Amino acid sequence: MTKVITYGTYDLLHYGHIRLLERAKALGDYLIVGITADGFDMARGKINVQQSLMERIEAVKNTGLADEIIVEEYEGQKIDDIKRYGVDIFTVGSDWKGHFDYLNEFCKVVYLDRTQGVSSTDLRSEKREIRIGLVGESTVLNKFAAESHFVNGVKIVGYCSLDSSQFSDELQGLPIKTSDISKLIEESDALYVVSHPSKHYEQIKLALQRKKHILCESPIALNVNQYEELKQLAKDNGCILMDAIKTAYSTAYNRMHLLVKSGVIGEVKSVDSICTSLSDLESKKDKNLSNTWNSICAWGPVAMLPVFQLLGSKYSDMQIISHIISENFDTFTKVSFVYPNAVASLMVGKGVKSEGELIISGTKGYVYVPAPWWKTDYFEVRFENPADNKRYFYQLDGEGIRYMIVSFLKAIDGGRNCSYIGNEVSEAIVGVVERYYMNELILI
Repeated sequence: MTKVITYGTYDLLHYGHIRLLERAKALGDYLIVGITADGFDMARGKINVQQSLMERIEAVKNTGLADEIIVEEYEGQKIDDIKRYGVDIFTVGSDWKGHFDYLNEFCKVVYLDRTQGVSSTDLRSEKREIRIGLVGESTVLNKFAAESHFVNGVKIVGYCSLDSSQFSDELQGLPIKTSDISKLIEESDALYVVSHPSKHYEQIKLALQRKKHILCESPIALNVNQYEELKQLAKDNGCILMDAIKTAYSTAYNRMHLLVKSGVIGEVKSVDSICTSLSDLESKKDKNLSNTWNSICAWGPVAMLPVFQLLGSKYSDMQIISHIISENFDTFTKVSFVYPNAVASLMVGKGVKSEGELIISGTKGYVYVPAPWWKTDYFEVRFENPADNKRYFYQLDGEGIRYMIVSFLKAIDGGRNCSYIGNEVSEAIVGVVERYYMNELILI
């Protein structure tokens, strides 16, 4: 019996895929089809896949052409699979010609001509582009615009800003440059909001009333009532309202989160999160910091993310300790949470510097994520016996921004929130920020 193996993503399965599978099947007696996992596709930079792994497996299965379906999850797996399954022929489309010649050492390699005139990329591109407008003064907008080029189906149309002096040439060249958000809303399908948090509520409400989708840097609002109002308005108008914390979309953080949830370190008993950066506050002699993101808003949502994702939002007690140098501007804040069976702490600061690490302690072991943990590509799972320790490495592309954009587009296209950050987490973040602004804190 001649065994044949081929690999692909098989996103939006079309005639070209089926024709290739038919010809692969004809090469032998038994066809094994490897379908790339979502994580492996991301690691290869293929981030515009529209269908989940299970949807793609089901589509290939329904063709009736595959005798066996496997999942491709890591670099070098093709060699392992060829040996494991006793494969005689490896085949793939001719657009990969020469790329897999190294496999000739293990089996025969055949490149098949692809069906002309059809591709998954073309099918994805046929959908109307989502026009996104940018709101705010942050240089993060430069990164967002740059990362949007890696994602099919998005077009940056312009920005609304009171100060665009630090914007890149790309942003300066956009067709819409205004300080009037109404003009930008009119020409956009969706907004990415990075304005000062005090402006979020009014800006988002205006956009949602005009049925525009929103991706907003956390916190979405400064009190829970405002957040609930915006969430309901989005629901009533069929709009997507998503929290933008790019860390949640980085591959390393996402894998770490899933590992901890699976019980690899047992029951989580403590989460300790530190996020700090030094800002040139002393140069602002007038200390007019009203338009500058303070520590609790700039770093708080990121630091709170693992706490609420792993321990939930139902804490029994919380204490906030801050050092404030101007109205509502903290150079340093420490928050402690008490849960029925766990504790958590976070430290954030724009006027102090500390080791920005994340430690998650469990009953069987702990996870250590080195600084800067919010954009890491590496973490360790450690146990009592060091011989059992494991290290995990994942490529970090665009600090998670491009994957966040993909999730936002999928949510708009599917009409349901695909955020990696649940509503309960977003609301819990807003709740802590609200208590800060209500001065429910200890000053130092």
